[in-house]
Amino acid sequence: MQLTRYTDYALRVLMYCARKGEERSTIQEIAEFHQISHNHLVKVAHQLGKLGYLKTIRGSGGGILLARSPYKISVGKVVRDVETNFNIVECFDKKTDQCRITPHCGLKGVLARAQKSFLDSLDKVTLAEVVKL
Repeated sequence: MQLTRYTDYALRVLMYCARKGEERSTIQEIAEFHQISHNHLVKVAHQLGKLGYLKTIRGSGGGILLARSPYKISVGKVVRDVETNFNIVECFDKKTDQCRITPHCGLKGVLARAQKSFLDSLDKVTLAEVVKL
């Protein structure tokens, strides 16, 4: 399973903010640090704000910071909240599945269990742990 770049950026933004603690960060600062697109990060930060992970402060001296303790932010929950597609193979999406062996295939169940294990592992890890606070 491969996470999207969007999810990667969301985790990077949260990790950066966790390291800064109560100090505000700017999108520009994070974009420069990670050498990634400012425009992409604006979208990511906006969604993280809507999801309640970030607090955004407008105006002079504004910026972003974590809306709650990094010890209470599960990496698995973040991934589930921002990742748009968990269909690791075609048959995971019943609407678009064209695979001829789907009715007789046991691979889907194996992959679904592996994916669940992957996400369950991420659920056990907090943002604080990945930034080593």
